Amino acid sequence: MNTAPITDVHEHRSDATTRLFTLLAQAGPSERRDIEEQIIHRNMKMAVDATRRFRGRGIPDDDLQQVAYVGLVKAVRGFDAERGHDFLSYAVPTIRGEVRRHFRDLGWTVRPPRPVQEAQTKIIGCQGDLLQQLGRAPRPSEIAAHLGLDLELVVEALGANGCFAPASLDAHDDGEQPIGARLEYTDTGFDRAEARAVLAPLLARLSPRERTIVEMRFFRGCTQAQIGEEIGVTQMQVSRLLARLMARMRDEISLEAA
Repeated sequence: MNTAPITDVHEHRSDATTRLFTLLAQAGPSERRDIEEQIIHRNMKMAVDATRRFRGRGIPDDDLQQVAYVGLVKAVRGFDAERGHDFLSYAVPTIRGEVRRHFRDLGWTVRPPRPVQEAQTKIIGCQGDLLQQLGRAPRPSEIAAHLGLDLELVVEALGANGCFAPASLDAHDDGEQPIGARLEYTDTGFDRAEARAVLAPLLARLSPRERTIVEMRFFRGCTQAQIGEEIGVTQMQVSRLLARLMARMRDEISLEAA
């Protein structure tokens, strides 16, 4: 099998990556490392680009780049090309997840991005009215329609643990109040009891095992490794289970909104 480095510099990254994963699926143990290295080399710029949103948050760019490369290696080794998905759709969340774990390891303050924070505030403000009108907890699609927000933003606001920003308790954020003054809100991201109530119709349609996975990840803030230890599977299996569950829940939400 020919696994020599790619010499056609004009070959598009995605085309080269797809071709290399095809070779990887057919390769023997002695060839796999060389092909994996070629895939990594082809996607290094993509990995750095995927972490741009985390720049300027106190981590040196060189360190951020190295974490991105660690995530890229994990993505290459964990990607299953036979499932028919594009590598990019798997690699970007994996790389960003690695960066988020790096921030968490440093013990930095967790804060959702501004659009998510704003959506969370609006959701909290309207839930009481919707509860009275409907006589039950509102569905995400109903909240989105009531507020005129994008459905995916509402879902993200309900379950987000946020991005990361280092800060002292007395530091000000964008000229607003000191972070210490709003730590209670920042640490919880969004009231988990209310989020669980809003998502109850979707959670009720999951199996007990699936509910455990979703609740551990989004309501208890557990890592994929912790979830895997709890339910007896590997971290990579947890990642795939979560991806399937979120896709399924998004599909059900879209049907509700239709």
